[in-house]
Amino acid sequence: MGPIYTLADFLDMLRRRAGLILFVFLLGCVASVFFALSQQHVYSSSEVIQVEQPIVKDDLAPSTVDGSSARRLQLIEQQVMARNSLLEVIDKFGLYKNMPGLMQIEKVSRLRGAISITGMAAVREGFADDGAISVITITANMDSPENAQAVAHEIADRTRLLATEQREESTRETLDFFEQQEDKLIVELAALEAELTAFRKENDLSIEGSLEFRRDEIGNLNASLLELDREIISTQLARTRIDRTARAETVARQEREIEAQLSSLTTQRRLLDQRRTALSKSLETSPEVELELAQYTRRISQIQGQLDVVSTRRSEAEVGFSLEAGARSERMITLEEAQVPEAAITRSRKTLAMVGAVASVMVAVGIAFLLELLNPVVRSARQMERETGLRPVVSIPMVDTDGRGGFKGRWQSRREAGQRGRAARQARKLRQG
Repeated sequence: MGPIYTLADFLDMLRRRAGLILFVFLLGCVASVFFALSQQHVYSSSEVIQVEQPIVKDDLAPSTVDGSSARRLQLIEQQVMARNSLLEVIDKFGLYKNMPGLMQIEKVSRLRGAISITGMAAVREGFADDGAISVITITANMDSPENAQAVAHEIADRTRLLATEQREESTRETLDFFEQQEDKLIVELAALEAELTAFRKENDLSIEGSLEFRRDEIGNLNASLLELDREIISTQLARTRIDRTARAETVARQEREIEAQLSSLTTQRRLLDQRRTALSKSLETSPEVELELAQYTRRISQIQGQLDVVSTRRSEAEVGFSLEAGARSERMITLEEAQVPEAAITRSRKTLAMVGAVASVMVAVGIAFLLELLNPVVRSARQMERETGLRPVVSIPMVDTDGRGGFKGRWQSRREAGQRGRAARQARKLRQG
């Protein structure tokens, strides 16, 4: 145990160590004052931005901007906090001109640490978290009220501008992509239709479905030939029924008529038969033609289907671009503009000096108490009885007989007294043992 057990011992320690305590206290006060004077005041200014939902609902006119508000805010923050962007802000407002020794990277690091961008999530709809942001707070902590307000407002303006530019650029690129795809498919479809037209012309398939038409025509020709054969047979039978007993002129006239009719029927049959033969020959290559024609038809159908899908997407992209151009989609508006702060957010120099003074007192008393623990000395009869268990008969004050004075003499005397106290405690322990 140490020599400090009671309030009287503590007060006696303060009296004996008053010089040391006063020295440490004054030294701490001076250091606190210099520290307080070296500290700069920090002023904080914030601008609040509200993220408004689209005027036209997504169910009616969906936007082509992908991703949640939180993800887009993260991308915007990365661009705003980029080195070139912060250097533009530093040059615009002349920040850190009072620190000419700072390098650019140090200025950027200081400004990046002085700016914070935080987003507040919107209320969930149901159990799904859609990542929507309702409020964005931009805070700037600077060494002057004007700089704090200017930087916060500038970063807020850049955030709003980047958000608008990103959405417009995204919708513009989406629309351009689908327009290019649509033009490409239209060109491919036109080229394929031109090839199909040339193929039909080459194979005498100018009429849609001409292969089926030719087969039907051959069937009709067969029916016509059958009908002509019947008429020829009937005419030939009619010639055998001529009345040969009639006048010679009448018989001759009837034979001429029948011969003329047979000649006409025979000519018609020959022409129809030639047509049927030509059609039959043209159908001999029809499997290859049909296969090639089916391939053309299938490719045209595929491209037409792709074109229909791309046209639909392009129409949706046009709607999304119109929404962005007309500011009818998600947008950011200023809810609270950054104001010039009236007071600093850091402690005042007076408060810092007072806190330093209180800390100096505590450190000084702590040093004094530590010295007492390192040099325990019995200084009174009460301490002698408490430490050794022996009650002194009489207390004789120490008389300086060797002329030792001053701080060194007092230190030597206290050392010898401590040694005598330790010897007395050891003697008591030996007697008890």
